[in-house]
Amino acid sequence: MSKLKRSEYEALLEPMQLELVALARWLQATGKRLVVLVEGRDTAGKGGVIDAISEHINPRQCRIVALPKPNDREQSQWYFQRYVAHLPAAGELVLFDRSWYNRAGVEKVMGYASDAQVKAFLRQAPVFEQQLVDDGILLFKYWLCCDQEQQEKRFAQRHDDPLKGWKLSPIDLKARELYAEYTHAREAMLKATHTDIAPWTLVDFNDQKLGRLTLIRNLLDRLPDTRIASPVTALPALPGEPAKEHYGTLKPIQAFTV
Repeated sequence: MSKLKRSEYEALLEPMQLELVALARWLQATGKRLVVLVEGRDTAGKGGVIDAISEHINPRQCRIVALPKPNDREQSQWYFQRYVAHLPAAGELVLFDRSWYNRAGVEKVMGYASDAQVKAFLRQAPVFEQQLVDDGILLFKYWLCCDQEQQEKRFAQRHDDPLKGWKLSPIDLKARELYAEYTHAREAMLKATHTDIAPWTLVDFNDQKLGRLTLIRNLLDRLPDTRIASPVTALPALPGEPAKEHYGTLKPIQAFTV
């Protein structure tokens, strides 16, 4: 299949983004809580699909969580503790750009967690997620699949583009050499944490545009009917002439000109 053109992608995405706006309205009306975990290799496309989901939703209702490495205090806590603080309240959607599954992925492969810590995590994660679902949270877990050839192309783009250079860290460079190790870690993670109550969904992200459309469509289709009547508000005419803005002694800078 040939890659989607930008115009084709946007035409297919727009109606789904309207459904996402309706989803946000449904969450507010029902008080439901929604958590979406987006996991995958470096360069898989996690940020792009999260942006596509959140683009037209009120940021006070839709939060993106991308935590840095834990500090000394957080390292001494129960592993899941700092993630619990970011779970949604009623009517909210939280998108995790990487999540507690860091322990079974990068922390395991890069040696930041011991074998005992990883084993404990794989035992505890299904129990933790069972508790979230039992409490009424809607939980969806996605893994973005990306072949090494595509990953290398994207690493090269980051390296050559000064606007994307911040995405290329020493850890990313090391990960290039550990593709097989990440595969083994992922398979162990899926085996231990793919459960009936919180299953994993794998999405092909070798074509990122097609991957975004596939993931969003899957998410929307797995939710209950989210159609809520949109509040109809009239926009009456102003009673008089529109007022001019006044600035006192301060003056606005002039508009940018080409």
